[in-house]
Amino acid sequence: MPGRLVPPVADEFWFRTHGPQYPHGNAAATWLVLGGRGAGKTRLGAEWVNAHVHGFPPYAPGRYGRIALVGETLADVRDVMIDGPSGISRIARGERPRFEPSRRRLVWSSGAVATIFSSEDPDSLRGPQFDAAWCDEVAKWKNAGEVFDMLQFGLRLGAAPRQLLTTTPKPVPLLRRLLDDPSVKVSRMPTGSNAANLAPGFLAAVEARYGGTRLGRQELDGELIEDRQDALWKRAGLELLVTPDFGALTRIVVAVDPPASGGAHSAACGIVVAGLAADGCGIVLADGTIGNAGPSQWAARAVGLYHAHEADCIVAEINQGGDMVATVIGTVDPLVPVKAVRARRGKWLRAEPVAALYEQGRVRHAARMPALEDEMCDFGPDGLSGGRSPDRVDALVWALTELMLRPAGAPRIRAVGSRQ
Repeated sequence: MPGRLVPPVADEFWFRTHGPQYPHGNAAATWLVLGGRGAGKTRLGAEWVNAHVHGFPPYAPGRYGRIALVGETLADVRDVMIDGPSGISRIARGERPRFEPSRRRLVWSSGAVATIFSSEDPDSLRGPQFDAAWCDEVAKWKNAGEVFDMLQFGLRLGAAPRQLLTTTPKPVPLLRRLLDDPSVKVSRMPTGSNAANLAPGFLAAVEARYGGTRLGRQELDGELIEDRQDALWKRAGLELLVTPDFGALTRIVVAVDPPASGGAHSAACGIVVAGLAADGCGIVLADGTIGNAGPSQWAARAVGLYHAHEADCIVAEINQGGDMVATVIGTVDPLVPVKAVRARRGKWLRAEPVAALYEQGRVRHAARMPALEDEMCDFGPDGLSGGRSPDRVDALVWALTELMLRPAGAPRIRAVGSRQ
């Protein structure tokens, strides 16, 4: 076989790569790259194959000779992974591999061979064996689980078989399975990380249109966005609620759900601002939740939001801190009116009437609030799926309960000079 090709350093991909495209740390047998549209996933995959064929570090510890290229369809493999603008043939420096369509393979003069496969045909992966594989857009694969499993049985050549999986994430079983596997190295590549290689104005245009939405977070930020089946809220419904123009507000409150303790290991302090529109709809104005904060810090945040939104009062849960909660807020600004509320039912029972207001179309959001929406769509009968406290949801529930679900005739606390 010919001697190892050593390109000029300035011409090699690793010299010009952006952060997530670089294999930081020890190389893993399975590398999963979750990226947004235009983030450079295809370029990374093509360069990864090129590096393994020629034995270029830091991507490859040596030369690999039997490679599987797996895409959603055979056309995708050829049109994107091989012949696309960032495909294997287009990025080759010096010698280009020869494509043999009748045998569905790329061949290098060194003797290395890359064979193409489709997710539509799992059985085609029975029999062949490889020492490396590049799998593209695995979240779009048909028969994804079966195709991936068949590939694993074929990765049995050489001293260290390896595979790269590149995809824009979607909540599919195979992706969840890979993310739960501690042996899988995971990298995330938002579209913005590749801004230098995108058309001028592209990022600004798509961010203006899709920023903060479920679609934008998935297709631009490379995030895996899921809803719990038993959650009180669904993301598709929340995205329809954004109403930047809502007119005059008759009442505004800042709701605070203080943590049981302060400091670096404490839960977050949920802080949500909401108002009541003239038509009776609740408007969620801001999520000011603060994490790892002591009492003086979360109190300062709440008081700052109170003044910024010209609120009527701060509604504070006192189950954890009792009278201390109002006292701490008073040390920041003694003139701010505080209404203490105490939870006498579980979080789910308190949240159900508020979720019903959303279902009735009686609540809107003034802007995208991704962190709050994530909690809402992950809040089930047993709390959040990760076991964390639903601090943002608690504050939201207190704010909308105060504005829209108070018993008739309940006193309304107003600050001097507050809006009517």
